[in-house]
Amino acid sequence: MLGGVLGGIGAALVTTAAPAAAQAIESGTGRTGAGVRHGGKPAPRPVAPVNQEAAAKFGPEYKTLPPAVAGVDIEPLIGIATAADIEARRAAMAGYIWKGAGPPRSLPVVETGVTAPAELKDLTGVRRIDLLTVPLGYQVTAKVYDLLPRKGWNRRLALYHNGHGEPPDTMIRTAQALLDLGYRVMVYAMPFHHWNAQGIEDPQHPGTMLPGPSHRELVPWETERFSTLSFFLEPLTVTLNHAERTYRPESVEMIGLSGGGWTTTVYSALDPRITRSYPVAGSLPFFLRPDSPKPSPTIGDFEQTKAAFPGFYAASSDDFLDMYVMASIGANRGQLQILNRFDECCFNGVGHRVYQAPVRDRVRLLAGGRPERGRWDLLEDATHDDHTISPHALSVILWDLDTANVTT
Repeated sequence: MLGGVLGGIGAALVTTAAPAAAQAIESGTGRTGAGVRHGGKPAPRPVAPVNQEAAAKFGPEYKTLPPAVAGVDIEPLIGIATAADIEARRAAMAGYIWKGAGPPRSLPVVETGVTAPAELKDLTGVRRIDLLTVPLGYQVTAKVYDLLPRKGWNRRLALYHNGHGEPPDTMIRTAQALLDLGYRVMVYAMPFHHWNAQGIEDPQHPGTMLPGPSHRELVPWETERFSTLSFFLEPLTVTLNHAERTYRPESVEMIGLSGGGWTTTVYSALDPRITRSYPVAGSLPFFLRPDSPKPSPTIGDFEQTKAAFPGFYAASSDDFLDMYVMASIGANRGQLQILNRFDECCFNGVGHRVYQAPVRDRVRLLAGGRPERGRWDLLEDATHDDHTISPHALSVILWDLDTANVTT
């Protein structure tokens, strides 16, 4: 069973550090301090007002609940009620992705001391960059950049996953903030985007290479013996195998934007080695998607739709609500979903308010009311109208990563 395999792997990655804001880092030790304090109490979670200039550009559909929520009972849509439910769903997900073979135990090909790709050239405070290459099906590979901070390592590993070719500014800003805090950072790109742009073997003519497809063009490669979901998720498994084998981080956090937010949602539900996760503008439950203010992209990319993967999104409950819960339960685990109310692309509006409390309460129930055993919450970011991780959202992520601040 996947839960047993990944649970055993994840047991060695229990969080023991208590990182703080950048100004509290202890010089030269590689550890963070006890956190910024206000009168001996934990620092308050950052808050920010609604950006009224941005809000003025949008109609009432961005500020009121959509018709799709009328009369919807959220509780039955959350299908995870026990730890056994989590184990069963993980096994089913892995069974679909790897067709019964289980998650790979393989390791990537490692090149040490490589030059940063163009998208990461503006990063500073990097001591060394390793390139991790993961062989996948149909002669496709995934490249992952493993960044070692110049300052002392805080023993924590952060994964940043970009989306469908979003500009590198958010990636740079997020990775830089983590490096400055002493995190080791692995940076991922979606299949066939950024440094993963490449061809793919013709499924009907082995040895013949075709131009790199868009994700919606992957249908011919999806068969009973192979799932194209492995292109998205296997690089994370294999690179985390490498981290566990070589430098054993005390915790693994994951942040993703857009398609990377979807990847963060799915993978943190699948693999309990992910301690804290922060999917940004990456998903909504299926029942809400058609009624988003800007529904066309919000319905989902190829990898996010039931039509493309009916055997993967197969729960009688809502698969995404279940994944939010699955990503949150376990020792020192938690998830903060971040959605931009005025996002110019995806998953916008305020429909998420209808499931925020039910999901949070389900996680509290499963965790026995103890946040160190699981917690979930949602940040509605109304400070801007971009498709990004805003400075405000990043400040909340960094606050949440400081475990000294967590009280609920």
